[in-house]
Formats: sequence, structure tokens, C-alpha cells
Amino acid sequence: MKSIYLTIACLFAGFYASAQVLPSFQLGLKAGANFSKFDSDNTFSSENRTGFYGGLWARVGAAGVFFQPELYVSGKKANLVSDATGEVNQVRFTSLDVPLLIGTKFGAAGIGLRLNTGPMFSLILDENQSFSQAAGNVFRAEFKDQALAWQFGAGLDIKKISFDARYELGLSKINKSGYPGTKLNLFTIGVGYRIL
Repeated sequence: MKSIYLTIACLFAGFYASAQVLPSFQLGLKAGANFSKFDSDNTFSSENRTGFYGGLWARVGAAGVFFQPELYVSGKKANLVSDATGEVNQVRFTSLDVPLLIGTKFGAAGIGLRLNTGPMFSLILDENQSFSQAAGNVFRAEFKDQALAWQFGAGLDIKKISFDARYELGLSKINKSGYPGTKLNLFTIGVGYRIL
């Protein structure tokens, strides 16, 4: 009887190991909130405000390692407080964000924990630019007003539902009018649904 249990356990272990090694492709939708904070050259302080994001993600991986490109429209907001006068200015803008993440995943039976990191390219949209024009500019690397950031995050997958939390560190100056030398840092939380 013990040998039967041992054989069954070995079969399950072998099946799980082979499932982790085989390449896979996933596609899904995701939406969530972001909490933005600007970092400047000592000209103002910034207070967090809540914005939104929504879009698509894809994941290609094998052997517990994956590549996850994403495409989101993101609304970002922050309160800027002048260090000299105390004046408060509410800043808001919309961007097309393209994170390119590398990560690893642990788990089994449809439940898994993910860790990921990678660069994020952002194109600030204006009111005269359509979504399709902005998306085309991203893939041609023709940015009107680009920003580069680095993301660090973790996620939890439960069947087709996913939960994500990330920190985004601004690497380049977004140089919005009136605020030279400004970088954007933010924290995001989101919920996704896998459609493939």
C-alpha cells in the first residue's frame, strides 16, 4: 500500500515539474489605482493623490521564469506645494505606460506568488493625440514627452484572478511645464483577469 502512495506522489511531482518547464502564454486585462508623488530639485514638496490605470498584460514563460509586457492608460495626479510660498497646485495628466517585466513564479494548483521587476516606458498624452497614435509612437520609440521608470512588484494569482502591488521609481525627468527637474514616483495596486 505504501508503494502505491509513493508511486502516486512521484507521478504528481513529475507532472507538476513538467508543467513548470513547459512554455506557456497568458493574456489578460487589469485595472487599479496609483498613488503618485513628484520628486523635484528642492523647489516644491509633493502630496500623494489617487489616480487610475487600466489596460492589457501578457505573460510568456517556462521553468518558473516569465516575461510580462503590459500596456496601460494611466491617469496620474499629485498636489505640489511650493517651498517658497506654500501655494498648492493640483497636477494631473494621462500617460500611456509600457512596463516590460521579468519575474519568477512559485505555486501550484492554480495559486501562485509572483515577483517581478523591469523598466517602464511612459508617453505623456495630450488632448490632441489619440490612443492609437500614442500606441504607435511607443512601438516606434517616437516619444512626444517620454519618461523612464523602474518597477518592483509582487503579485498573487488565484485561478484566473490576479492581485498586484508595485513601486515605480522615476528615473528620468518628465519636465512638465513650470516644474523642471521633476521625476515621478508612484505606488500601484491592481486586479487582473486572465482571458487566455
